[in-house]
Amino acid sequence: MITEQLERPVAEERPPAPDRRRWVWAAVGALLWLIAVHGRFDVPVAAWLFPVFLLRFTRTSRPAAGLPLVWLASVTAGMFWMVETAVPMTVITAVGAVALSTVVAVPFVLDRLVAPRAGRLVGLLLFPAAMAACEYLMSVISPFGAAFGVLAPTQHGTLALLQLIGVTGPYGVAFLIGWGATVANDVWARSPARRVVGVYALVLTLVLLGGGAVLAASTPGPTVRVAGISPDTSVTRELRDLIGDEFTPQDVVGRDAAQVRPAFEKVTANLLDRTREAARAGAKIVIWSEQAANVLAADESAFLARAAATAREERIYLLVAVYLYLPEAPFAANRTHLFDPTGARVWVYDKSHPIPGLEGYPAGEGVVPVVDTPYGRLATVTCFDADFPALTRVDADILLVPARDWAEVGVVHSQKAGLRAVENGYSIVRQAEFGTSGAVDQRGRVLTAHDYAGSEVHVVQSDVPIRRATTVYSAVGDLFAWLCVAAVVVMTGVGVRRSRT
Repeated sequence: MITEQLERPVAEERPPAPDRRRWVWAAVGALLWLIAVHGRFDVPVAAWLFPVFLLRFTRTSRPAAGLPLVWLASVTAGMFWMVETAVPMTVITAVGAVALSTVVAVPFVLDRLVAPRAGRLVGLLLFPAAMAACEYLMSVISPFGAAFGVLAPTQHGTLALLQLIGVTGPYGVAFLIGWGATVANDVWARSPARRVVGVYALVLTLVLLGGGAVLAASTPGPTVRVAGISPDTSVTRELRDLIGDEFTPQDVVGRDAAQVRPAFEKVTANLLDRTREAARAGAKIVIWSEQAANVLAADESAFLARAAATAREERIYLLVAVYLYLPEAPFAANRTHLFDPTGARVWVYDKSHPIPGLEGYPAGEGVVPVVDTPYGRLATVTCFDADFPALTRVDADILLVPARDWAEVGVVHSQKAGLRAVENGYSIVRQAEFGTSGAVDQRGRVLTAHDYAGSEVHVVQSDVPIRRATTVYSAVGDLFAWLCVAAVVVMTGVGVRRSRT
């Protein structure tokens, strides 16, 4: 049946039917897009609606008039995301946002230029396949990973739907949203659409019922107490008063060590004290937030010895996160060390993806460390690393994520990281200074949450499952995304061939 529809002759394309209201649909779609980029002001249903209206606009407008405006709407939404999440506006981040917004607009281009010549089936499936394919290619090629331009995080509150990403990765949600938009436009065009609507409704219902069944059937099993720790607000404030809010590693290295060392030591002492308290309250694993301790290179050995001694004395796994100041360029390293209950160092990990335009230290090797423990297999990435689905597809039971955010992006960034848990079936413990800390289980259910702004002490205790759940995505990887890429190539080829004949 699919072959028959693909091969069915198509009449010569006619100019789109005039629609005096198309400018209204363009405005509505553009406005909805602003609140569907996974920022602070998101409305989840807007992610389902904005492509409906913008497709109606492009399909009833000539390409030269409609497509540039959709591109402009995409760029505007990207810039609005930067403003509402307070992402620092640098040349790199601004150019990156425009480039990614351009890729996000590609499915509209294909739908308008290719689909009308390729038959009704392609008209229904090219757009959603292109949305999923573009999201995937962005997450692989872009230095920003899946931090922007992926629709799945906008649905973070609908866990039954999000179980789909345990099969397809985050790109399956975009496919469903895009497919819903083409079905709605099929109905809007007054085509006989009963079968089209019925098939889509059946698939969406099965996805939701299947996700609900997965949630109902999943049980937590045995757990381990994990404590996340960030420095107390008071000691962080004192450190900032000394070295300032706007400083570079080179500035710190150039200062007299006797001036900065006491302030650094006060933070370290606070972290070690909170670690001992957490261990004596039952924590078996302790994780510090990203860059929690500031350490001069000359003091690194002594610092690591103290961390190892604390892990040994308290009989815990201790993940310390360090901003290490180096005497020569690049002047800094963003590093974590895991110590086991004997005080032995299990791994050293450097952040794999420094934020482009904001973090100038070199990237690590991009290999996620994993270790077997009595509490399951532990792994770690650092903050922005969790925005890269391919990096975090590891065989672990608990992923430890030291992070460092800011108020406007804190909740948003923790929600994005939570998708990795659903994709891979492991629990995540994320400790974020200046952001939202806490833990989620293997199905994305929030176990604990702590807002940095709401307290002076930042110790988060979570009872976390120690056994992962099996997911299709962890086994087959990005197969669904590659199928979408292949489908876009085939359907585009059909459209181009027919346009020539």
